[in-house]
Amino acid sequence: MPAVTADTLSLPRLEELPEVGTAWRPVRRVVDTVKTFEGEGFPVRRPFPSKDLELADPFLLLDHLGAVEYAPGEAKGAPWHPHRGFETVTYIVDGAFEHRDTTGSGGLITDGATQWMTAGAGILHDEMPPEQLIMKGGLFHGIQLWVNLPANLKWTPPRYQPIEANDVTLLSSPDGGTLIRIIAGELGGHEGPGSTWTPITLAHVSVSPGARVSLPWAPGFNALAYSLAGNGYAGAERSLLPEGQMALFGDGDAFSLTADLVQDSRGTGNWEVLVLGGQPINEPVARYGPFVMNTRQEILQAVEDYQAGRLGTIPAQWLPHQTTADDKP
Repeated sequence: MPAVTADTLSLPRLEELPEVGTAWRPVRRVVDTVKTFEGEGFPVRRPFPSKDLELADPFLLLDHLGAVEYAPGEAKGAPWHPHRGFETVTYIVDGAFEHRDTTGSGGLITDGATQWMTAGAGILHDEMPPEQLIMKGGLFHGIQLWVNLPANLKWTPPRYQPIEANDVTLLSSPDGGTLIRIIAGELGGHEGPGSTWTPITLAHVSVSPGARVSLPWAPGFNALAYSLAGNGYAGAERSLLPEGQMALFGDGDAFSLTADLVQDSRGTGNWEVLVLGGQPINEPVARYGPFVMNTRQEILQAVEDYQAGRLGTIPAQWLPHQTTADDKP
C-alpha cells in the first residue's frame, strides 16, 4: 500500500482547468537518476544534484530510497552525522525509519509519514531502520529531499516537525482518477501541513491507469515531477516518464500527468509520482558533504564547528550511537 490511501470519490476535488486559457507548462527536460550509496551503504537513485542544479533551485538533493525488499539483517541507515544551512525532508511510502537529533526530537517515520528537519545553524541526527526491520527484513520505500535556505535563514535555530500520514491533505482530481497527498505548500487552494521556511509545494500523487490529472501550479515556482513507481507521460506533449526519471517543466501556471494504461504489477497498480516546486532563491551555493552555505569560508567554518563539537550534543540516552571518525565529512 503506498502511504496513506482513501476513496477518491469522497474527497474534496481540484477544480477542472480549462484547456483553452490555461498556461500549460511544457516539459523542458527529462533526466535520469544516478545510482549511488548513502549512510552505511544503502542504495539510492538520485536525479539531482547534477550539472543542471540551478533548474532545481531551491532544492539541493533528491534521493529515491528503494523500493527494496530487505532480507533479515540487510537494512541499513545513516548513523549520527551533521548538517547546516538547509532542511531535510524524509517521506516514507512503505516501511519505517527512526529519527533522532540533538534537539532531543525524534520518532518512528512509517507508511506515509514525513519528518521535516530544519538543520539551520547546525544539528546532528541519525536515521536508522527500526530493530524489527533489521531483524525480520521487509519492504522499504521512501525519498529524502534537501530544501535550501536563503542566506538570511541559514542561521535559524534547528527544529523538527513530525507529519503523520493522517495529517496530510487529501484531494482528488475532478474525475476521481487521481489521489493527491499534499505534504507541504499549496495546491489549488488547499494547504498541506508542513511548515516551510522556503516557499515550496510538495505532494505525492497516485494516478490510475489511463487517467490524466491537471495540477495548478504557482507561476513563480519551478515545477518537477519524479516517477516513484510505474509509468506515465508528463505534459501535453506526453514525454515518457518511467520509474526513476524526473521531468523539469517550463513556465506556466499548470501542468498535466497522464498514467500509462499498463502499470508494473510489482507496484500499486497506479502511477506513483512525487511533484515538487518552489520559489528559486537565486543565491550562490557552496556545498561540502552535509553542509550547504553561500561561501567557501562558511563551509570551512561549518567543518571547524562540527569538529569542535559546536553543532549539538547527542542526548545521553542515545550515546551508544555516537559518531565515529568515519562519519566525519
